Amino acid sequence: MTRNRIYLDRNENNYGPAPACYEALRKADLTHLSWYDRSYVSGIRGVLIDRLARDFGVSEDRVLLGYGAEHILKQTIQCYLPPGRTLMVPAYSWWYYKKIASEVGGLSVEFPMTVGTDRFHYDIAGMRAVYAREHPAVVFISSPNNPTGNSIAQADLEGILGEFAASVVVLDEAYIFGTPSEYVRWLIDAHPRLLVVRTMSKYYALAGVRIGFALMGRELTALAQFSNRYLGFNRLAEDVALAALDSPDYYRGIAAKMEADKQLYYGQLGRLPGFRVYRSDANFVLAALAPDHRAGLKAHLERENLFIKFMDEPLLNSHVRITIGTQEENRLLIDAITAFYD
Repeated sequence: MTRNRIYLDRNENNYGPAPACYEALRKADLTHLSWYDRSYVSGIRGVLIDRLARDFGVSEDRVLLGYGAEHILKQTIQCYLPPGRTLMVPAYSWWYYKKIASEVGGLSVEFPMTVGTDRFHYDIAGMRAVYAREHPAVVFISSPNNPTGNSIAQADLEGILGEFAASVVVLDEAYIFGTPSEYVRWLIDAHPRLLVVRTMSKYYALAGVRIGFALMGRELTALAQFSNRYLGFNRLAEDVALAALDSPDYYRGIAAKMEADKQLYYGQLGRLPGFRVYRSDANFVLAALAPDHRAGLKAHLERENLFIKFMDEPLLNSHVRITIGTQEENRLLIDAITAFYD
């Protein structure tokens, strides 16, 4: 019997959202389909904004909602990157960053990362040097970074934020696997031109709902006005997101399973010839493989109905990015890759 296709190529959370999210849809107030949001009657901008503000310990005017994190990133570029000015991004990062800069006539410049034996690292000295040379209008720092999986150390982040104060800095935390963190409030209070971006897509397994959110420093009022939605947000999506936020134990359990399975990838795939699996803080791992194995491995996995991301970028052209799926899916993939090398 042919196995159903297993997709481990787009960093979705294959465990699915908490049961409470399905219950929220089952019990949905159908007037939400017909009426604009009236949260203002209660003195709040919206139920999800109110909840996020309370969870992060900030005022509502510091919370921004978007159609996924990518929407917030695009709006930030549209708001703060004039034609001819520069966006500074990590060397190994999501292609979308450069695309949205080019859409407004902006330029992009990369700052370096270093590759260790088992992990990528932010090159802090290199970041400072590129910043001093380029004077970027906007800086993107992805932590954890896609596709390398590494995070920036808190002490390093705080150090460079003080030096990058003339720019709008976006800390893209779409791949952080955890709940609201107190450090976010400290950061945006200390750095008024900082935007911390998160999403409901990865950790909360709600990619199809398309909800991203951000916490803003107090000088980003232009972005708040640019992004404001006077008639409210998707009310059903907000209900589902609230149900996810109310289910911390469910998501902590998933995160623990993913962390355990990452150890399997490091240990079992890392022993294969030509394979190097880099340690990751996200829901995926990046692995380098011998270039002459690429085509054969891809065809082998497709025959098994297993799909991972074969990278095809200038700096990552003999690499694969593997989404951490369910424990059953991860076992199937590890066994299939191992069989290819046997």
